[in-house]
Amino acid sequence: MLEYEGLFFKESISAEEIQKEVARVAQEINADYVGKEPLFVCVLNGAFMYAADLLKHITLPCEITFVRMKSYEGTETTGKVNMLIPLQVDVKGRDVIVIEDIIDTGITMHAFKKILQDSGAKSVELTSFFYKPNSLRYEDVTPKYYGKAIPPAFIIGYGLDINEKARNLGSIYTKV
Repeated sequence: MLEYEGLFFKESISAEEIQKEVARVAQEINADYVGKEPLFVCVLNGAFMYAADLLKHITLPCEITFVRMKSYEGTETTGKVNMLIPLQVDVKGRDVIVIEDIIDTGITMHAFKKILQDSGAKSVELTSFFYKPNSLRYEDVTPKYYGKAIPPAFIIGYGLDINEKARNLGSIYTKV
């Protein structure tokens, strides 16, 4: 049991299980993008651990870049997307794979996917380690590649935070 910000969390997904799922997702991407050179766009801060682990298993020629958006305060979505670090690479004519830590309501990804499409990306796919299908508000952001579909509970660890804390945990912890 861990405590952050006065809330208690218990381990729900081990570091070993996470790594097994990351390797599986990478195999799917490698198979689907044979002969292509995708541009991976990592959404900071949360997806940094997933992106690092995922790219270790990608066998394709590829590039990676980073953006930073925020739509959460504490344990709740604000309903607004703030672009803190914008896209710094031209995506026109590129196959783009966005790397996200979690797709929950989909508010952030819905807004970002539109930015990529409006910027001329050839294709846009999403990979998210976690996906909450019961919380999703936008169908167009259902991730093609994901590690785990999970119920609508608040989780921390493996890049996911509570007020910028707990990102460094190797396992996933669920609020009790």
